[in-house]
Amino acid sequence: MDKALFIAMTGAKHNMLAQANRANNLANVNTTGFRADFEQSRSMGVYYGDGQPTRAYAMTESPRADFTSGAMIATNNPLDVAIQGDGFFAVQAVDGTEAYSRAGNFAVDATGTLRTANGLVVLGDGGPINIPENEKVQVGADGTISIVGQGQGPEAMVEVGRLKLVNPDVQNLEKGDDGLFRQRDGLNPLAAAEVTLRSGMLESSNVNPIDEFTQILSLSRQYEMQVKLMKTAEENSASSAQLLQIS
Repeated sequence: MDKALFIAMTGAKHNMLAQANRANNLANVNTTGFRADFEQSRSMGVYYGDGQPTRAYAMTESPRADFTSGAMIATNNPLDVAIQGDGFFAVQAVDGTEAYSRAGNFAVDATGTLRTANGLVVLGDGGPINIPENEKVQVGADGTISIVGQGQGPEAMVEVGRLKLVNPDVQNLEKGDDGLFRQRDGLNPLAAAEVTLRSGMLESSNVNPIDEFTQILSLSRQYEMQVKLMKTAEENSASSAQLLQIS
């Protein structure tokens, strides 16, 4: 009897984990550059010594993110940039390591450092990018950042930095709890000249809210089924105990 209870219990647990995955996708439907996470379930055999498994349990896992591009949204903000096609921006994570993102809604802080919307330092080919006070700032298709200094005319535009744009193999990327991507081997890819930008635009999340909501409802029904199975196993166990008492 414990086999049915064990299977239902693990199934319900991983249904909840899968719902959390889908709920996180749905919560980020409006997050710039967000990449939805896939989830899948598979059965895992339980072995005790040699031979065949005595039972199986369910397991939910998130094998990788969906790297499909999101829609382009025009903002006309010179510090808003979107990657056209494949590639990532290099940023400095909270722990100081290099990580990668598709969110290009940048801003300059009080010290002139270029940062992401959530405060992470944006990296250039030579490290953090600093943008002096200016009359105008412009980001080129190759990631070059140019400015017109205060009190100067458009003919005085000078280059102050260049965004580090990378194009690693997505099969070698994993998504961290902070929503940033890193290479599984721990190495930092070199800047990729083939990555191009569109200035004054942002890339939306690639989450399909209707699909995510449908999946959440389906997982909810599966969870209810697992709970009912656990209840049935409990009732059968109680009935068996009564029969043993009678005998």
